[in-house]
Order: sequence, then C-alpha cells, then structure tokens
Amino acid sequence: MNANHHETSGPTRTQQITLRGPAELADALPFMLGFHPTDSVVLAALHGEHGRFGGRVRLGIPRSPHEWEATADHLAECLVEGSGRRGERPDGIVVFLCQDPAPGETARRVMERLRPFAQRLRTACGALDIPVYEALCISDGLYFSYCCPDARCCPPDGTPLALSGTSVMAAAATYAGIQVRGSLRDMQARLRPAGSPGEGRQRAALDAAAASIVPRILDGAEEEGRKEVRETTLRLARDLLAKFTPPAGGTEKQGGAVGTAQADAADDALVGADEAAALIIGLQDRTTRDQVAEWMEGAEGRAALRLWRVLARRCVAPYQEHAAAPLTLAGWTAWSTGDEPAARVALGLALEADPEYVFARLLHQACNEGLDPESLRACLRSERDARLAADRPAAVPERAAEHGPRTEAASAPEAPGTGRATTRRSTGRPGRRTTAPATAAPPAGVRPRGKARTGPASRAPRTDGRRGSRSGG
Repeated sequence: MNANHHETSGPTRTQQITLRGPAELADALPFMLGFHPTDSVVLAALHGEHGRFGGRVRLGIPRSPHEWEATADHLAECLVEGSGRRGERPDGIVVFLCQDPAPGETARRVMERLRPFAQRLRTACGALDIPVYEALCISDGLYFSYCCPDARCCPPDGTPLALSGTSVMAAAATYAGIQVRGSLRDMQARLRPAGSPGEGRQRAALDAAAASIVPRILDGAEEEGRKEVRETTLRLARDLLAKFTPPAGGTEKQGGAVGTAQADAADDALVGADEAAALIIGLQDRTTRDQVAEWMEGAEGRAALRLWRVLARRCVAPYQEHAAAPLTLAGWTAWSTGDEPAARVALGLALEADPEYVFARLLHQACNEGLDPESLRACLRSERDARLAADRPAAVPERAAEHGPRTEAASAPEAPGTGRATTRRSTGRPGRRTTAPATAAPPAGVRPRGKARTGPASRAPRTDGRRGSRSGG
C-alpha cells in the first residue's frame, strides 16, 4: 500500500493558524501535504482541546468497494500507531476523500458513491475510541461534508472551494515559503513512462542490456563478473551525472529541479536509450545503488535527482519492477535535499513497483516519521571515506611506506532505519559456495529479460528463484 504517514506542523514550527469550518479544512489539505491529493483518502490526526494537527496517512482510494473495509481498518491503525510512536495518541481525526468525477459523472455522484467508504472510515476510527470530527469529499472544485447536517453551510450539491491563494492558509503558507507542487497525478507523471513513440526503442535497449549484463554477473567467476559490471555501471553513471551538473560558475538549470514537462523532455534528451538501459540494469545491484546514493547534496544531489527521474521514466513494460531502484534513489535524493513531498511520492511509487523493496520501505517510513536525513547522510559519507581509504594504499604504495604503517579504516556504521544492514546479507541459494569476502555486498538478484504481467502475483522471475526484493536492502 502507498500509505504516507508523517508528522505535520503547519506552515512553521511556531506559527499557529486557526481553521474554522469545513471550507477552511478543505482549503488547508494541499498545504498540509505539499500537493493536491488526487484520487486519495487522507486521515489527519487532531490533538488537544483546540484540535492541533498532527500526523496523517494518505492512500490511493481502492477501486473495488470490497477493499474499503480492510483499507479503512489499515489506515486508522497506521495513523494511531504512528502517532503513538511519537508519544501522542490522537484525540480526533479528520477524513478527506479526494476524487475527480469520471466522464459523465457529477461531483455529487462521486460523493454519494464514496459515502459507504467514508462511513467505514468513521467506524474504523471509532473502534479505536477516536472520534471523526469531520469527513469531507473533495471533487471537481467542490467540497461536501458527510458529518454536517446543516444545508446552509454544507448544501447537498456541494460548496465551491476557495479561490487559489485567497484563504488564510494560503496567505500563511506563502509567507512561510511553502509551495503546493500541483496535483499528485502530475507529480507521479514525472516518474512514469509517458507512453511516447520512443518506448519501443527503449524496450529493445533494455532487452539487449539484460541479455548482455545479466550473464556477465551470473555465468562468470562469482565476484569477477559482478565487479566488472559494477565498475562499468558506476563509470557510466558518473558520465551521465556530468551532463546534468552545471559547469563551475554556470547557472544551474532550475527547470530540472522545479519541474515542467519541457524541462523533463530536455533531461530525457541527455540520456540515450542504450545508456539508460545499461544503467537501469546495473542499478539492480545493491552495492552499485548504495554508492550512487552518495550523490545526495547540493548541486550534485539536484543533478542526480534529475538523472534518477529520467531512468524511472525509461522503465517501460515489461521492466516496470526495475523502476524500484531509480525511484528509491529519487526519493532518497529528494528527501536529502529537503523536498519531502517529492520524496514521499517517489518512494510510494517505488513500493508500487516492488512492495518488497526493503530500502524503499525503510526510507519511506523514516521520511514519513519526520526523521532527520542527516544521520543517513553521515553513514553514506563514512562508507565513502572508508572505501576511498581502502583503495588508497593500492594506488600509492610508496607514499604509504614513507609514512609508516597505515591504520585500517574502520568499517562504516550501518545506516539506522535504512535497511543497509540487509544489504550485507547473503542472497545465495542453499548449498552454493560464496567466495566473496564477508564485507562485500552479496550478489544482487538482477532480473533477466522477460515479459511482465500485471498484478502483484505476476512479478517477473528472478534468477535466484525468489520473489520479493532483488536488492531491496
């Protein structure tokens, strides 16, 4: 599931804004999330006598009404448990159901169709002894209340939302520098294949890359082939990163960071189909993925984010599951550079691509719970420094001899809450001898080429014979 639950405190940590009634609640929702949550159910926790906003959870509205009961129970439990971990059980909850009408459907019809789901969410929260103070449906520029019986303030045909930028919440958000990034649908589109005519060429390139790279990992010497692929992938990644990095003293391309269709198209033109395919397949190796995750700060981090978005858009069918790696890197880099809404969207899509991708799951949880990414950045810096220190004696042995014996670099601590400990576990099959040293990353289960099937139970087979995360840790 794509549940987003995390701490929220309004426009700033100290500024307080009073919201009065359903209209201001509906207007505040995009500012709480950082985007307009199209096709989403959102639960927001309220604390204290005055109803201070706390954590929230977001999930796409299930298409089948048969899933509504389980979804309602899951969301209510997630919100309450997440708030409890932060030391504050909610005193109340506000429910939002956001969905635009289908062709030929009216906003009121959407509200009525979703009414049983709203009722099930209210009873799920009530079963946990937490009242739902308000339940709103937002559709086609209107809001409807499932709780208010007064037609004077909540008429049955809906009430128009406030004009953009005119509410007290909008004014406070503008003053605090908070942006609403457009709709969730728009943000997700930047990370998915667009269905362009070039998809056939990209698919052929992915087929060729998988046929070339996977055997070199699996059929050669156990570590030799993998190391060769890793070095080739890292070299290619550095070359491509340079294309997105502004020259010294130059002006950084803002469109790539802020985002328009034109800017994304320009970024796509910087990476050829063969280059994208080789990098997508190479990033299925978790050690390679972890090393490029070190490109996480400043101009380098912003350039890397643009590259990861390009690769995510190139994961065309039947290679959708391969998008978990670039999407997770995009989510991590966005979080590290301070763009939490974009991070949550990217990590949510990574979990849609591969629900068992451990690295995405743990980053998603850490981001949603409001943890500071600096702890992970420090671990990645330590690992990078230890790796460079380990390579240095072989590169300059004479200098090492001049200065006496070297002190071995301590191994970097494993990043808390990111699953990096998992990346060190062996994924070899029972009975298979592994010659890699204990500190080396185990082989990544890179998938061979193959036609994808839709649905959670139809994932492309992995070469190690297991379902689930091929590298995920």
